Amino acid sequence: MATSAEADTVLRRLARDGWTARAGFALPDPSWDVGAARLILHGRIGDDDLETAQLAVLAAARGAGVVAICDAESAAGRALIDDLSRLGPLHRGIDGTDLIANLIPEQRALLDRLAAGDTIAAAAAAEFLSLRTANRRIAEARTLFGVRTTREAVLAYLRQRQRAPE
Repeated sequence: MATSAEADTVLRRLARDGWTARAGFALPDPSWDVGAARLILHGRIGDDDLETAQLAVLAAARGAGVVAICDAESAAGRALIDDLSRLGPLHRGIDGTDLIANLIPEQRALLDRLAAGDTIAAAAAAEFLSLRTANRRIAEARTLFGVRTTREAVLAYLRQRQRAPE
Protein backbone atom coordinates (compact mmCIF):
# COMPACT_ATOMS: atom_id res chain seq x y z
CA MET A 1 0.00 0.00 0.00
CA ALA A 2 2.52 2.55 -1.17
CA THR A 3 2.21 5.95 -2.73
CA SER A 4 3.61 6.38 -6.25
CA ALA A 5 6.79 8.01 -4.91
CA GLU A 6 7.29 5.29 -2.31
CA ALA A 7 6.68 2.58 -4.91
CA ASP A 8 9.28 4.12 -7.23
CA THR A 9 11.82 4.24 -4.39
CA VAL A 10 11.14 0.62 -3.41
CA LEU A 11 11.37 -0.55 -7.03
CA ARG A 12 14.72 1.25 -7.51
CA ARG A 13 16.10 -0.35 -4.34
CA LEU A 14 14.96 -3.79 -5.41
CA ALA A 15 16.36 -3.35 -8.93
CA ARG A 16 19.75 -2.48 -7.39
CA ASP A 17 19.52 -5.73 -5.40
CA GLY A 18 18.99 -7.82 -8.54
CA TRP A 19 15.18 -7.98 -8.70
CA THR A 20 13.36 -7.61 -12.01
CA ALA A 21 10.44 -5.19 -11.92
CA ARG A 22 7.45 -5.73 -14.18
CA ALA A 23 4.33 -3.60 -14.43
CA GLY A 24 1.03 -5.37 -13.76
CA PHE A 25 0.21 -8.36 -11.60
CA ALA A 26 -0.21 -11.14 -14.19
CA LEU A 27 2.70 -13.58 -14.09
CA PRO A 28 4.41 -14.36 -17.39
CA ASP A 29 5.91 -17.65 -16.18
CA PRO A 30 3.63 -20.72 -16.33
CA SER A 31 5.55 -22.53 -13.57
CA TRP A 32 3.98 -22.23 -10.12
CA ASP A 33 6.98 -21.13 -8.02
CA VAL A 34 8.53 -17.96 -9.43
CA GLY A 35 10.47 -17.07 -6.26
CA ALA A 36 13.84 -17.92 -7.79
CA ALA A 37 13.20 -15.47 -10.64
CA ARG A 38 13.35 -12.52 -8.16
CA LEU A 39 10.41 -10.90 -9.88
CA ILE A 40 8.61 -7.83 -8.51
CA LEU A 41 5.19 -7.07 -9.94
CA HIS A 42 3.89 -3.56 -9.40
CA GLY A 43 0.97 -1.37 -10.25
CA ARG A 44 -2.08 0.53 -9.08
CA ILE A 45 -5.18 -1.23 -7.80
CA GLY A 46 -8.42 0.71 -8.17
CA ASP A 47 -10.82 1.17 -5.26
CA ASP A 48 -13.22 -1.55 -6.42
CA ASP A 49 -10.82 -3.58 -8.56
CA LEU A 50 -11.02 -6.88 -6.70
CA GLU A 51 -9.89 -8.82 -9.78
CA THR A 52 -6.54 -7.01 -9.89
CA ALA A 53 -6.17 -7.44 -6.11
CA GLN A 54 -6.71 -11.19 -6.58
CA LEU A 55 -4.01 -11.27 -9.28
CA ALA A 56 -1.60 -9.53 -6.89
CA VAL A 57 -2.33 -12.06 -4.14
CA LEU A 58 -1.88 -14.99 -6.54
CA ALA A 59 1.46 -13.54 -7.69
CA ALA A 60 2.61 -13.20 -4.07
CA ALA A 61 1.49 -16.77 -3.29
CA ARG A 62 3.54 -17.99 -6.23
CA GLY A 63 6.67 -16.26 -4.90
CA ALA A 64 6.74 -12.91 -6.68
CA GLY A 65 7.21 -9.68 -4.79
CA VAL A 66 4.30 -7.25 -4.99
CA VAL A 67 4.35 -3.45 -4.77
CA ALA A 68 0.77 -2.18 -4.87
CA ILE A 69 -0.48 1.37 -4.92
CA CYS A 70 -4.01 1.53 -3.56
CA ASP A 71 -6.25 3.05 -0.94
CA ALA A 72 -6.02 0.81 2.13
CA GLU A 73 -9.57 1.80 3.11
CA SER A 74 -11.14 0.78 -0.22
CA ALA A 75 -12.80 -2.60 -0.76
CA ALA A 76 -9.91 -3.82 -2.91
CA GLY A 77 -7.33 -2.42 -0.50
CA ARG A 78 -8.88 -4.11 2.51
CA ALA A 79 -9.15 -7.42 0.63
CA LEU A 80 -5.54 -7.13 -0.52
CA ILE A 81 -4.25 -6.42 2.99
CA ASP A 82 -6.29 -9.25 4.47
CA ASP A 83 -5.21 -11.82 1.88
CA LEU A 84 -1.53 -10.79 1.75
CA SER A 85 -1.24 -10.78 5.54
CA ARG A 86 -2.12 -14.48 5.48
CA LEU A 87 0.92 -15.12 3.29
CA GLY A 88 3.41 -13.26 5.43
CA PRO A 89 4.41 -9.87 6.79
CA LEU A 90 3.34 -6.73 4.98
CA HIS A 91 5.41 -3.61 4.60
CA ARG A 92 3.13 -0.63 4.22
CA GLY A 93 4.98 2.43 3.04
CA ILE A 94 8.73 2.65 3.40
CA ASP A 95 9.36 4.85 6.40
CA GLY A 96 9.39 1.93 8.86
CA THR A 97 8.36 4.15 11.78
CA ASP A 98 5.33 2.12 12.81
CA LEU A 99 6.56 -1.45 12.83
CA ILE A 100 3.58 -2.67 14.84
CA ALA A 101 1.30 -1.69 11.96
CA ASN A 102 3.28 -4.14 9.82
CA LEU A 103 2.53 -7.06 12.14
CA ILE A 104 -0.41 -9.28 11.33
CA PRO A 105 -2.96 -9.86 14.12
CA GLU A 106 -1.60 -13.37 14.84
CA GLN A 107 1.88 -11.94 15.41
CA ARG A 108 0.56 -9.24 17.75
CA ALA A 109 -1.41 -11.81 19.75
CA LEU A 110 1.59 -14.13 20.02
CA LEU A 111 3.92 -11.31 21.07
CA ASP A 112 1.37 -10.12 23.67
CA ARG A 113 1.22 -13.61 25.14
CA LEU A 114 4.99 -14.00 25.11
CA ALA A 115 5.32 -10.61 26.85
CA ALA A 116 2.90 -11.88 29.50
CA GLY A 117 5.20 -14.85 30.14
CA ASP A 118 3.70 -17.62 28.00
CA THR A 119 5.93 -20.02 26.12
CA ILE A 120 5.59 -20.15 22.34
CA ALA A 121 3.80 -23.50 22.65
CA ALA A 122 1.31 -22.11 25.18
CA ALA A 123 0.77 -18.95 23.12
CA ALA A 124 0.21 -21.03 19.98
CA ALA A 125 -2.34 -23.22 21.73
CA ALA A 126 -4.15 -20.19 23.16
CA GLU A 127 -4.34 -18.61 19.70
CA PHE A 128 -5.41 -21.90 18.05
CA LEU A 129 -2.26 -22.05 15.91
CA SER A 130 0.04 -24.95 15.27
CA LEU A 131 3.44 -24.66 16.92
CA ARG A 132 5.03 -24.53 13.46
CA THR A 133 2.83 -21.59 12.38
CA ALA A 134 3.51 -19.79 15.66
CA ASN A 135 7.26 -20.25 15.20
CA ARG A 136 7.02 -18.93 11.62
CA ARG A 137 5.03 -15.88 12.73
CA ILE A 138 7.53 -15.13 15.49
CA ALA A 139 10.44 -15.58 13.04
CA GLU A 140 8.76 -13.08 10.69
CA ALA A 141 8.40 -10.65 13.61
CA ARG A 142 12.11 -11.06 14.44
CA THR A 143 12.95 -10.21 10.84
CA LEU A 144 10.64 -7.20 10.87
CA PHE A 145 12.21 -5.84 14.06
CA GLY A 146 15.72 -6.69 12.84
CA VAL A 147 16.60 -8.85 15.85
CA ARG A 148 17.96 -12.36 16.25
CA THR A 149 16.13 -13.75 19.26
CA THR A 150 12.50 -14.06 20.27
CA ARG A 151 13.27 -12.26 23.53
CA GLU A 152 14.65 -9.30 21.58
CA ALA A 153 11.55 -9.32 19.35
CA VAL A 154 9.26 -9.20 22.39
CA LEU A 155 11.25 -6.32 23.88
CA ALA A 156 11.22 -4.44 20.56
CA TYR A 157 7.48 -5.03 20.28
CA LEU A 158 6.89 -3.68 23.80
CA ARG A 159 9.02 -0.58 23.07
CA GLN A 160 7.14 0.07 19.83
CA ARG A 161 3.79 -0.47 21.51
CA GLN A 162 4.65 2.11 24.19
CA ARG A 163 5.53 4.66 21.48
CA ALA A 164 2.49 3.95 19.32
CA PRO A 165 -0.45 6.32 19.75
CA GLU A 166 -3.53 4.61 21.15
